[in-house]
Amino acid sequence: MIRHAKSSWEFDVSDDKRPLNSKGLKDAELIGKELKTLIKPIDKILCSPAERAYSTAKIILKHLNVSDDIFSLEPDLYDFSGGQVVEVIQNCGDEIDTLMIFGHNHAFTSIANLFGSEEIDNVPTAGVVAIEFDVKSWKNINVGKTLIKLYPKSLR
Repeated sequence: MIRHAKSSWEFDVSDDKRPLNSKGLKDAELIGKELKTLIKPIDKILCSPAERAYSTAKIILKHLNVSDDIFSLEPDLYDFSGGQVVEVIQNCGDEIDTLMIFGHNHAFTSIANLFGSEEIDNVPTAGVVAIEFDVKSWKNINVGKTLIKLYPKSLR
């Protein structure tokens, strides 16, 4: 899970149209460069259609050498409570071994705590949490092992 990078409140636009601010742009670059060395091949990438999530995904993914055909926008990831996000994850096909999602808080912090093995106070903007599940089907996910907690602040 990757939370969108820091967004700007400078413009009078709807919430889903808010762009990244300069700090967000820099943090997404930092995370992309670091993730390149940490993650295994990705089978599917889903992203909230919100501008700040999509921009974060574009910046990070350019560092990961992934094919465009595994990326898609998923409207149900524009969710802040987490219920829709969990449904999206549980409805993934079992041929997907590694899933990457881009989205929002409070959903991502809630999900990290619900399914991860480590308590997380808050997944910060551009924060990454990777959880490994010992199941054959996404429908059966339960508490897994938190493998990665990567935050821009730790890379600055």
